Amino acid sequence: MRGRIALEGQVAVVTGAARGVGEQLARKLSARGAKVALVGLEPEELRRVAHSLHEDAAHWHADVTDHEAMAEVAAEVKARFGKVDIVVANAGVASGGPFADSDPETWRRVIEVNLIGSAVTGRAFLPVLSESRGYLLQIASLAALAPAPMMTAYCASKSGVEAYAHCLRAEVGHKGVRVGVGYLTWTDTDMVRGADENEVMRELRQRLPWPLNRTYPLGPAVDRLVTGIERRSAHVYGQGWLRGMQPVRGLLPGPLALGARREMRRFGPLLEGARAGLVGAGGAADEKARTERPRRERSVP
Repeated sequence: MRGRIALEGQVAVVTGAARGVGEQLARKLSARGAKVALVGLEPEELRRVAHSLHEDAAHWHADVTDHEAMAEVAAEVKARFGKVDIVVANAGVASGGPFADSDPETWRRVIEVNLIGSAVTGRAFLPVLSESRGYLLQIASLAALAPAPMMTAYCASKSGVEAYAHCLRAEVGHKGVRVGVGYLTWTDTDMVRGADENEVMRELRQRLPWPLNRTYPLGPAVDRLVTGIERRSAHVYGQGWLRGMQPVRGLLPGPLALGARREMRRFGPLLEGARAGLVGAGGAADEKARTERPRRERSVP
């Protein structure tokens, strides 16, 4: 097992840092002495988080799918802090429901933020990570290991970012840059609570076998991510049992599809015609940002 690298004096960038996993990760990295750059679509929330951190912090309002904006953020973060040691590509959105009835724009947006946005983040920050021989942690999900009905966009996007991160690790390792993939299952965030607001989707999840049907506390999951960052780990599991999914992941699609047939016969008719938007407060912030005039906010040091 790789030894830990002290976070004191390190500079970490966290996308999707206004709430949930991103916010808690920023807090825990800061508590261990890291300087943190927060990136996201909610400037007021980002400012609140940045001002409450233990160490030096700043925030940038930017859409992770905008390459020009993210390239500017990368340059400004380096100018502000002098370097970048860690980047956590955490920004993500979700939507659920039957694919046939899904809103095409919402479905596409999940792919754009979760997959394209992660690649844009990596492309923007790789030059500075190469300079520091740093670490990129890509947040994926149980959805990358186990496909599930009603989650086509989310599962596709998280499978995509997992494959992208594995490919990138092989490409940049000779430069001293390490790349890891973080896996989380249902964790107590605004996104998961937003998904549970749909009564049918909530009951479908509750009918999953243990331990898939649980919502897990945020704190311990983020602690595991921080440990993975300290170790520059290739795989980081927010819930320990997810590690056991790796050896059997190739066997899961068949049994999952068989079980889903029974559930879809019961619940599918209840969801027909429903077009769900992005879930949770983060999803609402993304939809709001896309309807307003594009703008970026840089924090004042």
